[in-house]
Amino acid sequence: MRRHPFRAALATATVSTALAATLAGCSAGSGRPVAERAAPPGSPSPGVTTPASPPPVGAAPNRRFAVGVRELSYNRGGDRRLPVTVWYPADGAPGGSPDRGARVADGRFPVVLFSHGLTGRPSDYRTLLVRWSAAGFVVVAPSYPHTSRGASELQVLDVVNQPADASYVLTRVLALDGRAGDPLRGHLAVDRVAAAGHSAGGVTTIGLFTAGRDVRLDAGIVLAGTALGVGTAFSGAAAPQLFVHGQRDDVVSYRAGKAAYDRVPWPKAMLTLPDGDHVGALLGSDEEALDVVAGTTIEFLRWTLYGDGRALRRLPTQAARGGLATLDDRL
Repeated sequence: MRRHPFRAALATATVSTALAATLAGCSAGSGRPVAERAAPPGSPSPGVTTPASPPPVGAAPNRRFAVGVRELSYNRGGDRRLPVTVWYPADGAPGGSPDRGARVADGRFPVVLFSHGLTGRPSDYRTLLVRWSAAGFVVVAPSYPHTSRGASELQVLDVVNQPADASYVLTRVLALDGRAGDPLRGHLAVDRVAAAGHSAGGVTTIGLFTAGRDVRLDAGIVLAGTALGVGTAFSGAAAPQLFVHGQRDDVVSYRAGKAAYDRVPWPKAMLTLPDGDHVGALLGSDEEALDVVAGTTIEFLRWTLYGDGRALRRLPTQAARGGLATLDDRL
């Protein structure tokens, strides 16, 4: 089987080892301080949680959508250029490749902010993210300036600055809902937002619920992630979390992912793939596992962002498909 360049790069330096070594070097006076990261306005103190607001009550779309795609470009300042890929529900027949510039489907759609892994790009996850979009979600996926493939200088430690990048991108994209003439005007459910990420993007996602808590987020999905570098001081209103991890992951150990999951104080579930590695169920090399991950995450998003109670009841069935995974369900 051909090794994806993302997987090949990670095989030589795990996220956990690289972050630990770099953080240790920085604390010892390496001369490369971490850029200060301001929490979004209104963020709670780290480690202080509050009860969740009553979840919305509704129904997710019972149809598949065609998918459109567009590219945006932002800059948070200095060298923090942030190209962004947006997949969205579109008019037309479902299936086929995403249509660049397709008309947005009628309705308002929840937003999912997705963060890629070390040396990755949003396009690496296209198979999974297009499925999310076809189910009725706008997926917003930035490429981070110092950890994406093709970065002029790979800086693993910069992962700890990415929650601020992610919040900045979210602010800019949500503003499109009110911008005259923009194709997404009137189509974003700006009060229904989740964050998701893989590997180093999982670190970024956990950071958005801990020290860099973004109060706009209603739920999180952590795919083969760890809390190293961002901590587990989960704060703010309770936001359900879904962790997904393979027990044969040799990049971010299952034990590290489970340790982060165990510290989540809110409704949560963990999908465990006993034969899963770091990327197979996400990049499509293991199609059966990808189907399980896609089905389970879609039902989770339908429940948390559409308030669809039927989706919550279906979630364990999706997780059990083919006997490929187990689910620790505390939702």
